[in-house]
Amino acid sequence: MTDQETYNYKVIRQFSIMTIVWAIVGMLVGVIIAAQLAWPALNFDIPWLTFGRLRPLHTNAVIFAFGGCALFATSYYVVQRTCHVRLISDKLAAFTFWGWQLVIVGAAITLPLGITTSKEYAELEWPIDILITLVWVTYAIVFFGTIIKRKVPHIYVANWFYGAFILTVAILHVFNSAALPVGLWKSYSVYAGVQDAMVQWWYGHNAVGFFLTAGFLGMMYYFVPKQANRPVYSYRLSVVHFWALIFTYIWAGPHHLHYTALPDWAQSLGMIMSLILLAPSWGGMINGIMTLSGAWEKLRTDPVLRFLIVSISFYGMSTFEGPMMSIKTVNALSHYTDWTIGHVHSGALGWVALVSMGSMYYLIPRLFGREIYSLKLVELHFWTSTIGIVLYITSMWVAGIMQGLMWRATNLDGTLTYSFVESVQAMHPYYIVRFLGGAIFLLGSLVMAYNIWKTIAGAKPVEAAIPAPAVAH
Repeated sequence: MTDQETYNYKVIRQFSIMTIVWAIVGMLVGVIIAAQLAWPALNFDIPWLTFGRLRPLHTNAVIFAFGGCALFATSYYVVQRTCHVRLISDKLAAFTFWGWQLVIVGAAITLPLGITTSKEYAELEWPIDILITLVWVTYAIVFFGTIIKRKVPHIYVANWFYGAFILTVAILHVFNSAALPVGLWKSYSVYAGVQDAMVQWWYGHNAVGFFLTAGFLGMMYYFVPKQANRPVYSYRLSVVHFWALIFTYIWAGPHHLHYTALPDWAQSLGMIMSLILLAPSWGGMINGIMTLSGAWEKLRTDPVLRFLIVSISFYGMSTFEGPMMSIKTVNALSHYTDWTIGHVHSGALGWVALVSMGSMYYLIPRLFGREIYSLKLVELHFWTSTIGIVLYITSMWVAGIMQGLMWRATNLDGTLTYSFVESVQAMHPYYIVRFLGGAIFLLGSLVMAYNIWKTIAGAKPVEAAIPAPAVAH
């Protein structure tokens, strides 16, 4: 008997472990800058520890290091398992791992040094941008090459979401990062003025829409049915969800530029598309949660499933709040306030982090052939995360609405009621609550790291055989 071909689990194991490592690094930096906002002396007057330097490090670490590694790990797992083939090239898959870690280390060195393009979520300078492009093209070759050689005629819906995320992020990255280098670590954008802002928020909002939404919906469509041991509630709805989401999301970027120099029609188009986006987003949320139909009692006993289902609830909440904030009259109050920060983190912590952690709790024991060390610790992690998120986002909502109201309050003679400094002073207690929320969330991540460490310590990595193709009768 010949040796049966196995899946490539090595690269998935590497990305899965680094997902947890970068989660802790990124969230630790987040907690540090949250503390600095409450107690400014904590930057110790050291330039590379100031908020302006650490904040892009935080966003890049949590989005691209933590979120990115989770997406690489899960997409490589899902595409192999649903296509019944090994990744098309082990060497190219290994390059995506080491190349991506090099990108992250490059970011961790350059951003605190103040080497930045100053573009939101695209701060990295041109040499690192070129490396990102090389890694991303390789990622596309590995992913789509694996789909092309599949042994199953059907392409499962999770792969459609992963595929859309890979292609769209490639286009966004190349066009928004187009720049003229004037030195090894300095470049200027090829766009100027309001065009630069428009291209940046086309990129910025679709980094949210495709990196932080489509990719993680791929995760939802695979790991929720697996953990619940139920089929997707409606496969037809999942396909409608896919096409409606990818068509609509791409237009929503201008809602970041209300009341700016962007033409009014472009602002209005961004608002209208954002409101339309509510339908596919909630269709997907309902599809994910209703997958539990007939198995709701599992939520009582399965904390991993709870991570996944609560994440979908936060997805629904964030994708309701986003369109509401894009309405110009609401935006007049929310724009530039910490309400926006609360909205971002309800999506980032509530949706992205929880669905990633739930998926890792599913994945890692299977990659190492071990039961999870302690379900009680998963339970503890779930509650610390949830309490941390609620403290974080409610403090920012209340603070942001207060900020907006203070900024627009006027006296009878038309003068401002409050100075800007008074609004900053009023924020202080909310910043302390936000710091506490973030610290509690970070504590949960440390509990997860310990639990995973105890699960895999001394374990031999497992190999899974690829099932033989079904013989047609």
